[in-house]
Amino acid sequence: MEAFFSGHGFDPHRHDTYAIGYTMQGVQAFRYRGAARASAAGQAFVLHPDELHDGHAGTGAGFRYRILYVAPALVHAALGERGALPFWRDVIATNGALMRAIVAALDDLESPLDELARDQIVLALADALAVADRSLARRTTAARHVRASARARDLLDASVTTSVTSAELEAVTGLTRFAAARHFRACYGTSPHRYLTMRRLDRARALIRDGATLAEVAVASGFADQSHLTRQFRKAYGLAPGRYARMVA
Repeated sequence: MEAFFSGHGFDPHRHDTYAIGYTMQGVQAFRYRGAARASAAGQAFVLHPDELHDGHAGTGAGFRYRILYVAPALVHAALGERGALPFWRDVIATNGALMRAIVAALDDLESPLDELARDQIVLALADALAVADRSLARRTTAARHVRASARARDLLDASVTTSVTSAELEAVTGLTRFAAARHFRACYGTSPHRYLTMRRLDRARALIRDGATLAEVAVASGFADQSHLTRQFRKAYGLAPGRYARMVA
């Protein structure tokens, strides 16, 4: 997407994806990993999954940026046997390969991505992320743990409107609940609990775009009630679902 903000942009929140983009104009200021950061026009940035961040304009002129969100599962698949997910420590990117990849990926926001173009974007971004993480080769994930994590993900994807117990996670993975959670994070960048919450929020956003009331959305997305939906929505996206509904309307 492309966005412009003047003054306050969004409250502290997290994504369960990589958030990769570049600043088009102005100064994009935010807090990330406990420190104040800023991305100026022409600079790329990478937010790792599950890292808390906010956003506001660094000057009175506001800021404009383009960004895409990449599922960790796609990055993991693109890297194949090269190890676990790459971790980007310095949010502002000085890697030329990454800058070229993200600018190319976001060059045309009006045209739908075909499958081959999407695969090329993911591969270019994954390769650039891997090059920047020199510790990646030391953080390997065994093939059986990758398969176990995929089974856990399938269970969570099928349980958006229901609940999943730790015992069910153990049964489907063949691992202890703690090992299952540890390997799931290595493969997908977040915990099983947060992954399920984000899939519920994906469903909630789709229902909001279709015009459902927030009370209807909460029930149909597996939340206890509307206030539960609101709390989780704000934590994930930095804005309330009512504001999101007005934006998409």
